[in-house]
Amino acid sequence: MSPSTSPRFFTEREVARHCTKDSCWVLVGTRVYDVTNFLRMHPGGEALILRRSGKDISGEIEGPPHKHSENARRWMEQYYIGELDRDSGAAEAQSLRERRNGHSHTSSSQKLSSDEVDPMYNRCSSVDLDKDLVDWRKPLAWQVGHLREKYDAWVHQPVDRPIRLFGNPFLEASTKTSWYWVPIVWMPVVIYLSWYAYTALAKDTSRIEVTSDLSIPVHQFMFPMLFLLGWFLWSFIEYCIHRFVFHMKPPAHNYYLITIHFLLHGQHHKSPFDGSRLVFPPGIASLVVGLFYLSLKIVLPHIVGVSVFVGGLCGYVIYDMIHYYLHYGSPKKGSYLYSLKAYHVKHHFEHQRSGFGITTTFWDHPFNTLIPDEKF
Repeated sequence: MSPSTSPRFFTEREVARHCTKDSCWVLVGTRVYDVTNFLRMHPGGEALILRRSGKDISGEIEGPPHKHSENARRWMEQYYIGELDRDSGAAEAQSLRERRNGHSHTSSSQKLSSDEVDPMYNRCSSVDLDKDLVDWRKPLAWQVGHLREKYDAWVHQPVDRPIRLFGNPFLEASTKTSWYWVPIVWMPVVIYLSWYAYTALAKDTSRIEVTSDLSIPVHQFMFPMLFLLGWFLWSFIEYCIHRFVFHMKPPAHNYYLITIHFLLHGQHHKSPFDGSRLVFPPGIASLVVGLFYLSLKIVLPHIVGVSVFVGGLCGYVIYDMIHYYLHYGSPKKGSYLYSLKAYHVKHHFEHQRSGFGITTTFWDHPFNTLIPDEKF
């Protein structure tokens, strides 16, 4: 809703009736928010919001157990649809909540008809098109470099809006990838190279030369260890790329470095729930994969290098799948993925200069970039 538009007023009964996955509203004081499109994205899972639908969540915003960041509060404003009219419908709303607690959330009697609520309020604008620093009606790739010293603050204020990078349809399409293409393209390579490396090691002809007089034979039973070594190396590469490449701070005066940073990773922080840009396009990923393979080929015997490489490649596939899941999945509370999701969301909304681990926080410990636990 544009700031210049007069707010629409809703009765407590109207707000209380929006309590399903198809239409979920909450209150923060007297402000009404339609968070239906945010349910899947919520770090704590959609159930936490659904249990509080139609109610005031001011206490949950302030914490404990979690005090929401300024970016999270700013994000919330994207779903603002109006104000609460406290003078109307309070008794009916309470009665509806009491009936709701004893019935399924999917009861048809709890839904408003399409005629009762103006469709324009079902989904508010994510960006103030007239006041934002860039023109969202045009491709962003060639605009962000002109933000100069304002770029860093702007890019770390996330919005719930898809980004168009290029005007050219082919270039634009090349920057988008559905998550399932990652396993479709790379898992056959992982399976084939695993079989190839294992059968080659089974011939007992592979050796690692330590000195001119000393070499160590490499047997097929060592393949799992070499595979896991490659996976471990990938976790380090993942950390380094994320920290030193994706989170470089481009000089304010350098238009080209700002543009490159935005194309590589800045656009993901600006629009973290753009599902078409949560995994690497295979063409771009192949450059990193190829460099990883060539590096191993230089320092290790061929079959040993392939064994380590295929473990790293598998680690990359798992990394991309986990990254997508951390943004759109709803892991079970208390699970490893649940903790990773909470950790990654903090990286996006509060601690952009720390928390660079995606599949593991292991490397954040020795490099002192671990996001501190929140304490009340």
